[in-house]
Amino acid sequence: MNQLKLTLLILPVFFLFSPCLAKTGKLISPNGKINISVEVENTGNDGYGQVCFTVKYDKNGTSKTVFSQVNLGLKTELQDLGSALKLVSVSKDKDIEDDYTMISGKRSHCTNKAVERTYRFENRQGQSIDIGFRAYNDGVAFNYSIQSVNNEKEFITEELTSYPIPEGTNRWMQQYAIDYEGFFPLQINGEAKGRNAHLWGYPALIEPDSSFFVLITEANIQHGHSGSRLYNGNNLNLYQVRMIDEKVAFQGSWASPWRLLIIGSLADIVESTLVTDVSEPNKIADTDWIVPGQAAWVYWANNHGSKDYQVVKEYIDLAAEMGWRYNLIDWEWDVMSNGGTVMDAIQYAREKNVKTLLWYNSGTSWIGPGAPGPLDRLNKKEDREAEYAKLNQMGVSGIKIDFFAQDGASMMDYYMDLLEDAAKYKLLITFHGAAIPRGWQRTYPNLMTTEAVYGAEWYNNRPVLTNRAAAHNATLPFTRNVIGSMDYTPGTFSDSQHPHITSHGHELALYVLFESALQHMPDRPSSYRSLPEPVKQFLADLPTAWDDTKFLGGYPAKEVIIARRKGDVWFIGGINGTDELRTLRFSLESLAPTGKTITIFKDGNDNRSFDIKKELPLSDKTMNIDCLPRGGFVAVIK
Repeated sequence: MNQLKLTLLILPVFFLFSPCLAKTGKLISPNGKINISVEVENTGNDGYGQVCFTVKYDKNGTSKTVFSQVNLGLKTELQDLGSALKLVSVSKDKDIEDDYTMISGKRSHCTNKAVERTYRFENRQGQSIDIGFRAYNDGVAFNYSIQSVNNEKEFITEELTSYPIPEGTNRWMQQYAIDYEGFFPLQINGEAKGRNAHLWGYPALIEPDSSFFVLITEANIQHGHSGSRLYNGNNLNLYQVRMIDEKVAFQGSWASPWRLLIIGSLADIVESTLVTDVSEPNKIADTDWIVPGQAAWVYWANNHGSKDYQVVKEYIDLAAEMGWRYNLIDWEWDVMSNGGTVMDAIQYAREKNVKTLLWYNSGTSWIGPGAPGPLDRLNKKEDREAEYAKLNQMGVSGIKIDFFAQDGASMMDYYMDLLEDAAKYKLLITFHGAAIPRGWQRTYPNLMTTEAVYGAEWYNNRPVLTNRAAAHNATLPFTRNVIGSMDYTPGTFSDSQHPHITSHGHELALYVLFESALQHMPDRPSSYRSLPEPVKQFLADLPTAWDDTKFLGGYPAKEVIIARRKGDVWFIGGINGTDELRTLRFSLESLAPTGKTITIFKDGNDNRSFDIKKELPLSDKTMNIDCLPRGGFVAVIK
C-alpha cells in the first residue's frame, strides 16, 4: 500500500490542491508538546484513500507516538465520506484561546490555548467533509462537518474514527453500561466478557509509554447529537467510535461533537479542563442563585426513608447542625407519611435555614411498571414547566433526576431541555443513573453534578464494592472525575447493607479527591455526630467548588494525592488504594507553603480512628504520610 503524506501550506484562505499536491505539515500546539500529522492511505495514483492522523507528544525533548494512524471519516445513507477521500484544501491556522470562569469544577478561572486547522476532503462524487483539528497544550480535539445532499433530510449511519491500541498497552477502561456504573480495571488487551464485551464507555485512560498517558472522551454534545462509545469487536486492538443511535438525522449543515484526547503526564490528565474548554459557553445570564454546597442525603442508610416524615426531619436537623446548605429528599417523597407531607418537610427545612432538593424519576418508559415516583412530570415541556414553576413557588432549590435511558440523540436533547427549562425557574440539577459529563457543566452551570459512577450507593445494593473500593477510589481521579463533577456520595464512616473496609482517613480524603459541586453526605446522623470535633468542623467548612486543583502524586489503583484550593486555603486528600501499608510521599512546593500552618487528619491505630495534628508550622516542603492498608489522609494548609 502506498502512503500519501500531507504537508501543510499555511495560507490566509483555504488553499485548493491540485492532484499532484498532497503534503501538509504538522499542526503543533502552542507549547510545542503536541503535534498532529494528517495522512491519506492511498491505494492508487489519483490521491484518493483512507484519511488518518498520527499524534506525537514531546516528552523532555523526545518525541513519543500517542496514536499512529487513527482512521477518520463518516458515512451517511447517501454519502461515503470515509473510504476514498482526497485532500482538496487546508485552512489558515487559527489561534484559539479559552479564558472563562466556572461556578464549579477543578478551578474557577480556566484558560487554555490551541492552534486550529481545518482540512477539507472530497470523495469521487464531489461530496465534501471538513475535519477540524485543534492542537491544545494538553491534548487534541477534532470534529467533522458535512452538508446533506440537496439540503434534504439525511441520516448519518457510521463514524469511522478508530483508535489503535496495541496489545500490551496499559489501559483502564470501563465496559459500556447505560448508567456508566462499573469499574476501570487495569488491562493490557481489549478482551472482555458479557453482553457488552466489545463496547467500552468513556473516558478511557491509556498508557502508550511509561512516560505519558492519554484519556479518550468526547465533549460539546448539542441538540441533535447522539452520544457515542468505543467498539473493538472487529479487531481487539482497534477501538472504533460508534454512535449510540444506529442512525442520526440531520438536514443542511451538521457538525459532530468534539472527539478529545487529553495527553501528557498524570498531572496533565487530572488537572485538565479540556472537556469544558471545547464546550459551549455559559447560556445562563443570571447565576447568582447557583450556589454549590453539601447536602444531607437519606438514601444510603435509609433506602425508603424519604416516605417517612420523621426520618426526613432527622436529616434536616443534621444539615442544620453541620451548617450544610442543602438536604436532599430522595424517592417516594410523593407518598410521605408518619406525621407530615413533603410540604411539611420543606417548611421544616426552611425554619432550620436548610434548602430543599427533591428526587424525580426521569419518566422514561424503559424503567417499566412499578418504577418509583414521582413519575412522568418532566417529559413534556408543558408538564415540566408547570412542575418547575410549582417547585420554585414552594421554595425548592433543585432536583435530582434519575433513571435515564441510553444516551442517544433524543435522550441528549432531553437532558438539555431539562437544564434549560430549570434555569428559568432557578432550579439546580443533579443527574443520577445518567450519562457521563460532556461539557454541560460550563454551558448550563445549574448542572451541579452527575452520577455516572460506581459509587458508595452500591454498598446498598451488592457486596462487590467492599473489597474493590480502595483501588477503585484510587482510579477514579484519573478516569471518571477528570471529565466533570462526580456524584460518588463519599464519606461513609459507618456501614450500609454491605460493609466497607476502607479507613476513616480514606473516607475523609474522598471529599477532597472527588470533585462535585453538590457533595451529598450519605452517612447516618448518628455517625456524623460520633466523629471527633475537628473532623466535624472540617466537614462543616469543606468547600465543594474550587479555585484551583493540583495533582501531587499517584498512579491508578495504587495511590493518589490531590490538592484543591479555595481562597488562600489548600485542602489535600490522599488515599492508599492497596491492601498493604503504604507511605504517601509528595512535595508541597507548588502550593507555596512558606509561612503557613498545616492540620493533618490521618489514620489512627486502626481503620476506624484518626490521628489528628492541628496547625503545625510548615518547616519542610516534602511530606511523608504513613497510611494503613486502604487508608488515607486529609491536610489543610492555611
